Order: sequence, then structure tokens, then C-alpha cells
Amino acid sequence: MNMVNNHNGYVKLMNPDWARSAVIYQLNTRQFTPEGTFRAASNHLERIKNLGADIIWLMPVHKIGMKRRKGKLGSPYSVKDYYSLNPALGSLSELRSFISKAHSLGLFVILDWVANHTSWDNKLTESNPSWYLKDQERNKVPPPWTDWEDVAQLDFNNRELWGYMSNAMCWWVDRAGFDGFRADVAGFLPVKFWEYVREELEKIKPVFMLAEWESAEIHRNAFDASYAWQWWYAMRGISKGTAGIEALLKYYCWNENAFPGECMRMLFISNHDVNSWEGTMTENFGPALNAAIVLSVISNGIPLIYNGQEAGDSKRLKFYEKDCIEWKQHQTGDLYSELFSLKKKNPSLWNGKWGSEMIKTPNSCEDHVMSFIREKGNNKVFAVFNLSGSRQKVRFRGRHFEGGYMDYFGKKHTSLGKHTILKLAPWDYRVFIK
Repeated sequence: MNMVNNHNGYVKLMNPDWARSAVIYQLNTRQFTPEGTFRAASNHLERIKNLGADIIWLMPVHKIGMKRRKGKLGSPYSVKDYYSLNPALGSLSELRSFISKAHSLGLFVILDWVANHTSWDNKLTESNPSWYLKDQERNKVPPPWTDWEDVAQLDFNNRELWGYMSNAMCWWVDRAGFDGFRADVAGFLPVKFWEYVREELEKIKPVFMLAEWESAEIHRNAFDASYAWQWWYAMRGISKGTAGIEALLKYYCWNENAFPGECMRMLFISNHDVNSWEGTMTENFGPALNAAIVLSVISNGIPLIYNGQEAGDSKRLKFYEKDCIEWKQHQTGDLYSELFSLKKKNPSLWNGKWGSEMIKTPNSCEDHVMSFIREKGNNKVFAVFNLSGSRQKVRFRGRHFEGGYMDYFGKKHTSLGKHTILKLAPWDYRVFIK
């Protein structure tokens, strides 16, 4: 079964072929190792590869502004110079070595890019003051209606700024070897700007672009993937008992009908914002955590794992100070590894245009249980999730789910038919594969 919606032909860009079954791994260099450097992080690359990740997203690497800095070390999203490298992270040659080693392992590396605003002491504030948004008194301002007081808002109505920002992004791809970008608050900038940037980057090599935004329009000629914040909020609400299953179904309805099939929506349990400001994955999902993790990989989307999740995500990492991840073997890492292995082996679970849509399978407990099929060619996945804290006995309607399967986590063959009844414990899930 192939993906079908009302947007055929809408997406014009070419996704890089290496994104077809890719998993994204976000790496917070400052907190990743005690040293907080590219050189130290490079020692983890084989482990990241073995976990099943493919694309490493490095948080911003530039020098951090001093003026109006938050905390001792400041936010990496307060960029002092777009052509600079934060010396605390290492040298340019060490960054190149990190990327080169990643490439040798078959990994790709994208850079977190903050185009919307700069630090208050970025050299552009003096050399090009007309590039900044001003208030009625002609003073530079933070991004309106935010508490981002450590940064000054750029004004992308100035087309000269487009050329400068595009040239800087091309420099990091050409000189350092990056394979694309994650764009911070991408929707705060004109879509036409991002389309212009994508065209310039593609002159160097095929790139992968991830937008921190939720909009179909950005996928047409600019971004391969976009955030699925609404999925995260729905799943957390269900986990905490503040939302019902309909919140999640609303997301899938929206995603299926409003976004072209080629779009990759990034599904995540945590990221740098969630971990620092919203809480650890256990705080947010409690006993529903494993079900949420499985759904984030099995359902339609490109999955993200934030560094430290594989070690249990035991604490909220400080954002403006040094605060190391507590590395240890953990069952969450084993679960992610098992899921990523399945994703790569089963084409129905691949990303965007390469994978398949989710087909709802009606069941007898739809107030609490979500069931669906993803199928491509001879590959099929039938997934069932009890999204409640109570036990459920569920039957299924229709014939499409019937047949012989391997219970992926139970590691046994089973046959499903019209008389099948699944007994599900609270927050239980089953993944059946062909």
C-alpha cells in the first residue's frame, strides 16, 4: 500500500537518498562528555552508530555572546559570530575530524543554525545595524513577545541579510563538511528565504534540512523534515491523564490530510528544550514511557533520540552551565536499538516517500486502544497500543490485519484472525511483523 493524500506533486525538493530509513541523534556537545569537546564526543561515534542512528544533529557550535548572557556559559543559541567556533568545544580541525570520522562510519552530521537572531555583541550589530528589527525608539529588540532577552532580532525584510546568512551556511558545508542544518524557529523567517538557502546549499552537495516548525509549506522547496510538537503534547497529555486518545488521533488526522506524503515529521520523546525546561522522559511520560517510545518509531515519522535518553535520561541538564550526562547501560537504550533495527529492516517503516501510510484498524476499545497497519510490498507491521492505565481486552474488525506474524517483542510466531482477543496490560503494546 502506497502513501496517498491530496498533495501529490506539491513537494519539489529531492530528499537525500541516505534519509530513507534514517534516525536522528541530537548531540549537546557541552554536556555530552566531561570534556565537552568534539574530540571527546568522537569517541562515542561507534556507539551512536551501533545504537542505530544515522544523522547526528550538533547543537550550535559558534562563539556565544557575552552581552546580556544568561548564566555562566550562556546559551549556544546566542551567536556572536556566524563564522566562529566556540573554543570551549574545540578547533575547526577537531570539528572536521569529528565529521570525517562520522562519515567514515556512514553517519551524517547536521548543524543547528540560528538565523532568526544574534547575540547583542555580534559584530553585525555594529557593521550592519539596519539588518535588525527596531522598536519605535529605533532600538534593537529581542524577538517580540518572548523572554529571549539575551538575543537581538534580525529583520529578514532586508534582502542583503539573505545573502550574508546563506553564504555563512554554505561556508560550514563547504569548509567543515556538514551535511545540512536544523533551523531554529524556522517559521519566524520567510519561507522564500529558506528556499533560497536550500538552492544555494544544493550547489555544493545534497543536504538534509530539519525545521523547528510545523507547516506543510516549508516542505515544498526548503525542508525535508519538520517538528511534530503536537504529537509530543498529545502523547504527554495522554500519559498524564489530561488528554484522551482523541488528542493523538487528531494529530494523525492533521498529519495525514494537511501534509504531503513526502514530508518527514520528526517524532521525539525528548530534546534539549524538553529535557531542560519540561522534564526528563520519565517525568513527562511515567508508566507510558515505553509505549510512547515505540509509537515514536513505529508510526509515520522520522524518529529522534536526544543524547542521554539511551542512558535513562536521569536528570534535567542545565542549559546555561556545564552539566554532564550520567552515562550507563539502560533498558531504554536497548529498546531504542531494537526499534531502530526493525525500522531499517522493514521498508513499510521508512521515512517520507520511501515508507507507507498508517491505516487505522478498527477495534472494540477505541476510547483507549490505538491499532493500525503499515504495509509496503511484502512487508507489513500491525501495531496495537493500550494508551490507558487500565487493562483492556480488544478485538479487531475487518480482514486486513488477519494472517501470520512474528510478535516482534515476544519473539514468537502467531496467527491473528477474526476471533483473536488481545489482553493488554496498562500502557501495553504489541508489534506484529511480516
